[in-house]
Amino acid sequence: MSDFSDEFRMPKGCPNCGNHMMKVSQAKSADDQVYCTSCNAEVCSWEEAERIMAETPRSESEQLIEDVMNNKKPSEEDY
Repeated sequence: MSDFSDEFRMPKGCPNCGNHMMKVSQAKSADDQVYCTSCNAEVCSWEEAERIMAETPRSESEQLIEDVMNNKKPSEEDY
């Protein structure tokens, strides 16, 4: 899956090892499974991961880490 997957950081860690780095297929269909990059455990579906990333409250430092790891530019309202 490594050749055709995207890695990203989730605010909620893997239930098995606590790692926050996950991978999902590049297609990112709602039913695609998200896997931990460390222990390769199945964590959730892409649809659930998007919901978790949108709804989970984070500290400012946690948000900055995710923005950098996910190559995301902070929005104007974040400041």
